[in-house]
Amino acid sequence: MRFASATDKGKVRQNNEDFHAILSVGDSTVFVVADGMGGHAVGEIASRTAVEFALSTLPRELEHDMSVSQIENVLCETIEKANVRVYLQSLDNKEYRGMGTTLTLAVLKDWRLYISHIGDCRVYLMHGSGLERLTVDHTLVQELVDRGSISEKEAQNHPKRHVLVRSLGVNEYMEPDTYSFDVSEGDLILMCTDGLYGYVDELGIRKIMKKHKDLSACAKQLVDAANDAGGGDNITVILVDCTPDEAKESL
Repeated sequence: MRFASATDKGKVRQNNEDFHAILSVGDSTVFVVADGMGGHAVGEIASRTAVEFALSTLPRELEHDMSVSQIENVLCETIEKANVRVYLQSLDNKEYRGMGTTLTLAVLKDWRLYISHIGDCRVYLMHGSGLERLTVDHTLVQELVDRGSISEKEAQNHPKRHVLVRSLGVNEYMEPDTYSFDVSEGDLILMCTDGLYGYVDELGIRKIMKKHKDLSACAKQLVDAANDAGGGDNITVILVDCTPDEAKESL
């Protein structure tokens, strides 16, 4: 397994309020992405707080012999506690009032991908030439799509597409979506903030990922494509190639 990441503040924002990390924990690898909000750079504080809490918690909680449900519970509880951490921090300092963040955790272990998330960061899985979105956006526009009020195409340019209905730090309790999926050799996983998919549609993302040979170059190309399309938001991507290293060496 190999991975790469890239982040950029884009062409409009003064600060990069995205925060991401990759961490090896025993026989698992943890991937974390957060997109802060709140203005005056407090979004950066919120996203950093959430990610650093996850990084300090998961190495203690993830054990070698855990069932699928146990790992899912660990991820869910980590996000719930991260929410409390950000929420209390926003109450302790009046300058932090109103800050919040999205948070998406992914753990890859024994050919299974575990995800827990709140907000509108996304996780995609490329299997063969197909690209599947594994997460559901916690946005007002996604709720409208789910109700059948608007189409997926209309959602792409809806004026309220960035309005979140679930995020960390806004309320004392917030429940994440948590689930897991099998992955196969050769699959490619993408985690990203809305600074990517908000400017590059899924067809464009798939085309770039399909051509990938070097993960770092692919991550940079995805960021460059978002900037070329306007770069109106911070952009963060993590790519994970599920091909084992020994398989690559035999090619």
